[in-house]
Amino acid sequence: MNVNNGLPLIPPRVVPVLDSVFRPAVLANRAFRDKARNSRDKVPVRIALEQGDAGISHFETHVFADSQPDAAGNFTYLERILKLLLWSRGGFRIHFDGPQSLAQRLAAHYRESSTGKFDSHIVAEGMFDHPVEVVHTKNLPPERRSAASLGRHLEGCRIGFDLGGSDRKAAAVIDGQVVFSDETTWDPYFQPDPQYHLDGIMDSLQKAAAHLPKVDAIGGSAAGIYLNNRVKVASLFRGVPPEIFKARVRDMFLELKKRWNNVPFEVANDGEVTALAGSMSLNLNRLVGLSMGTSTAGGYVNSEGNITSWINELAFVPVDYNPNAATDEWSGDYGCNVQYFSQQAVGRLLVPAGIELDAKLPLPEKLKHVQQLMLKQNESARKIYETIGTYLGYAVAHLSDFYDLENLLILGRVTSGPGGDIILAGAKKVLSVEFPELQNKVAFHIPNEKDKRHGQAIAAASLPELERATEA
Repeated sequence: MNVNNGLPLIPPRVVPVLDSVFRPAVLANRAFRDKARNSRDKVPVRIALEQGDAGISHFETHVFADSQPDAAGNFTYLERILKLLLWSRGGFRIHFDGPQSLAQRLAAHYRESSTGKFDSHIVAEGMFDHPVEVVHTKNLPPERRSAASLGRHLEGCRIGFDLGGSDRKAAAVIDGQVVFSDETTWDPYFQPDPQYHLDGIMDSLQKAAAHLPKVDAIGGSAAGIYLNNRVKVASLFRGVPPEIFKARVRDMFLELKKRWNNVPFEVANDGEVTALAGSMSLNLNRLVGLSMGTSTAGGYVNSEGNITSWINELAFVPVDYNPNAATDEWSGDYGCNVQYFSQQAVGRLLVPAGIELDAKLPLPEKLKHVQQLMLKQNESARKIYETIGTYLGYAVAHLSDFYDLENLLILGRVTSGPGGDIILAGAKKVLSVEFPELQNKVAFHIPNEKDKRHGQAIAAASLPELERATEA
């Protein structure tokens, strides 16, 4: 049995064909939690994660008493869970009812370690304007949840756009029907001048507008966090210096709204729009949407068909607890979803699959090559998708411990073609072998070709509500 800073790591019963050292987060978490819960000197831990006015979410678990040898894993167990909570639920203040020594270690982690400082800077400061604060207390604030309806407005002439890391899409939509769609390659990640982004978005909007008699509303999706159409955090602008970001990026979509005569305009996280698209198409709720593109985008629609105040930035949620797992190049952390469910995952698995490509080839081109091999029924390419499918099965089980989850929708370029079906088959196999209690509870979905082409655009276009005419 391997360990990660005292936390035992459990080998999976279904081993990814190209990754024999994968150690699923869900297995380590459940084994540690159950053993601690059943120990004689178990120590309860209660956490309240505060977002400010938006909400407070609770989480409870157990750790080992300091006198027990298994207590060596307490910190890693809690730190990995808190990383998941921060990136899925969002917040800045961690109210911690548990051992004071653990509260102090966690506070030091967010203050001093590179990965902890990244989580604090991007999530807490970037989204909620405060660094992570760990408050040791016996009195947790009460849980407070908020949810809001999102989209589903289809009337009128609308533009929907989606901004990805390798392409941007736009569609013209009339009363819910797509009359035009366009996809343009771009490279926004490391562009230092936001004029590049602004010009690209305007170009896509103008192409769509040319196919509409008028523009009643514009809705868009993009990676990142957006509050009242202001950019809080977005990987698309990671190359823009901080001061220029504040001056020219933060209000970019408000500027676009003005340029389009102040029509109703809404931009939302691409993962949330992915989940909305799935919910609208399937007419199902309790749904997590997982988009495997340049990065990993996530979104969640609750039992009422609404989104919540949770941020669902699943790219940075750990899925692999092996400390030597793949490292994310932005956060510097190991085992995060972005290295398992994206074009980066495909690129990373090329070498173990025995597929030789020029290392300098862009990731989208590497993916295209693998997809072409799949059409030729190449076994090495198939193993890449089988591996991602195994990862997905363990990720779904992990998410089910934190989400009210009955439906999982996957989409994005990585899932295009026959590879998508192989991914789903691999995930279902994991549930049948390791998690039979989830096999009949969680349904997997992949969009049909029509929804793949237009579902995201229609959902994005549906975000703004048209202003009602004032009655005389």
